[in-house]
Amino acid sequence: MDLSDAVIVKSTKLKSAVWNDFDKVRKGDTHVAICRHCEKRLSGSSASGTSHLRNHLIRCKRRASSNSVGVAAAQKRVIETTTPLELAIVDPIKHEYNNNASVVNSGLDQRRSRFDLARMISLHGYPLTMVEDVGFRVFLRNLQPQFDPVVFERVESDCMEIYAKEKHKIFEDLDKLPGNISISVDVWRNGDDSDEFLCLSAHYIDETWELRKRVLNFFVVDRDVMLAEVVIMCLMEWDIDRKLFSIASNRTPPFGENVASKIRDRLSQNKFLYCNGQLFDVSCGIYVINQMAQESLQSCFETINKIRESVRYVNKWTGGSSERVLCIDDSTRWDTTCTMLEIALEQKNVFSLVKQRESSASCPSDLEWERLETVVGFLKVFVEVTKTFTKRSNSSCLTANIYFHEICDVHLRLIEWSKSPDGFVSSLVVSMRKRFEEFWNRNHRVLAIATILDPRFKMKLVEYYYPLLYDSAASEFIEDISEHIKALYNEHSVGSLLASSDQALVWQENHPHHHHPHHQHEDKLLEFDKYINETTTTSPGQDSKLDLEKYLEEPLFPRNSDFDILNWWKVHTPKYPILSMVARNVLAVPMSNV
Repeated sequence: MDLSDAVIVKSTKLKSAVWNDFDKVRKGDTHVAICRHCEKRLSGSSASGTSHLRNHLIRCKRRASSNSVGVAAAQKRVIETTTPLELAIVDPIKHEYNNNASVVNSGLDQRRSRFDLARMISLHGYPLTMVEDVGFRVFLRNLQPQFDPVVFERVESDCMEIYAKEKHKIFEDLDKLPGNISISVDVWRNGDDSDEFLCLSAHYIDETWELRKRVLNFFVVDRDVMLAEVVIMCLMEWDIDRKLFSIASNRTPPFGENVASKIRDRLSQNKFLYCNGQLFDVSCGIYVINQMAQESLQSCFETINKIRESVRYVNKWTGGSSERVLCIDDSTRWDTTCTMLEIALEQKNVFSLVKQRESSASCPSDLEWERLETVVGFLKVFVEVTKTFTKRSNSSCLTANIYFHEICDVHLRLIEWSKSPDGFVSSLVVSMRKRFEEFWNRNHRVLAIATILDPRFKMKLVEYYYPLLYDSAASEFIEDISEHIKALYNEHSVGSLLASSDQALVWQENHPHHHHPHHQHEDKLLEFDKYINETTTTSPGQDSKLDLEKYLEEPLFPRNSDFDILNWWKVHTPKYPILSMVARNVLAVPMSNV
């Protein structure tokens, strides 16, 4: 259609937020919406609605690229998972520097150079004492004679100043977040007998619908300290104890189940948690997979040692002529052990020949090979699941909705394996199922709710998997999930109304009334407003109910490989204002500490 003489419809008449990305033009009785990013033309008729426009924005590649243009946006992506100190390294504090050309041209900026040096030392882990080394001082003097040499104490002070300022920035970011925060707690050990370190990280979706992770605390754990109290003190220091949605841990000592329960009980006393804290305590999905893999390997420990001892003989006699050459695994990485065993099974006939030539070589028996093949079958499933999660974690979006169907598939495999008539298999699976079900019972509600908030699946994926997992009892579990997402939705609806009430009160405080006779009438209306808020919170109105119901009743969004769930919710926030608040909190839950 020739639109050369078309008339542009004024944006003030267009109420939907989607028109921020479209121009609406009219030619005769025809209305056309033109994408401001890719100039694609779509129907702009009011009868067509705006759903097709929102769907276009989700797929529009030029819009996605235009949103990431600019230095600020690039820096935001770089600082995805950083401590306050690392943040200072990759995102320099530009406001500290005088970037005037006249200053730059007039001489060396001592302060900027000093802070660049501090950042370099922090970035690469150099010792602070390097600034006093003779060779380093000679290098600096020849490179820039005007730079004043610094001492150890000065660099240490500069590093701490950078840290303090960047920590304050993160504090401000957390304070103004539109949603809640999930935290992950991980305990690091450097060697067998050395100190243990506790790492506390915040996970949240910011106002631009970007998933963020920030390391808040990293410190040595005193073995005699009450760890729950330490974590609570950290949360209070950051002033986020009343803004938490969930806590994720790998549940290993010293951070065990009791610690998470104590934190939950403490926060539940003040009514800070949603759904009475039933969604608060979650654990790492990759961790339970690793545990089951280790149990599988332990069941064939002696056989695996025979394989390791025999590999050098096999390679010696075959000369590495096969397509897949055997190699010794890394005993700290079970996935490499799986690869080694898989190749050994392919070439097990060669092991028998080596045994004939080298009497000292070890060779598994037929029964051991059979059991090894079973174990490798388990491990290959676990490897694929782990690869799926770790591969996705390298992208910019690792949201909680990606885990449900992968974990359900593992659950189904365990049910299938437990039916084996082989005593070795059934006994091994009993142990793995016990460990898995502990994880599943603690996490299945969060996993299911997260997948319901994926517009490609909604309730359908839950309704597909639960009959496979629970047979005739599936309807009870589906109803339980339905009740929990409704409760979560209603609590967010109440919070939204209370926030609106608080904002109104703040406005009244900032805009005090003058004492005129008619303001008595206005004060009575304020009391009426409070009454409306109070009665609505206990019994949500029909409009708020329609938000969740409307989402679930609408058709599923088509599945495709480049679907961005956070962008979908960003676009659909005006349509689902309360449910988008739920999505913001649930999708940020860290189901993996990897």
